[in-house]
Amino acid sequence: MGPASLLEGSIVDVGTQVAQLSLPVILGALFPDVDTAFGRHRKTLHNLPVLSIFLVFPYVFGNLHYVWIGVGTHYILDVVGSRRGIALFYPLSSTEYDISTGVTTTSRWSQTVTIGITVGEIIVLFAIHALLVPLDDPSVIKQTMLAVF
Repeated sequence: MGPASLLEGSIVDVGTQVAQLSLPVILGALFPDVDTAFGRHRKTLHNLPVLSIFLVFPYVFGNLHYVWIGVGTHYILDVVGSRRGIALFYPLSSTEYDISTGVTTTSRWSQTVTIGITVGEIIVLFAIHALLVPLDDPSVIKQTMLAVF
């Protein structure tokens, strides 16, 4: 067993799958805060119309799969972890929605809440993947979305 054999097989396959899933999710998680440079923060890019664009984008253009997971995660953390919340229906309504947990980004509990929400989201995504729709097969996701909508 030489060094080349370490680059073959399941470890590399798992690493490739993790990269293919995590990179788009990370980009999606960062994207909503681009509105700090223009527009109105927690309004312009923190709403359901933007999330719906990221849900539909892969099926129209064939790329950017899983970015919606990062965008949705960002929204959930902003709804739970800020006093202001986010304007889910902007530009139709500027009303900001939040869940009053009392845990803001400056709270000593913010890291614990963030980790808890992230673990919960991973469990939900795993359950969806294992029980409903395999999230690693874009063609199955496309068929499911077409059937739903």
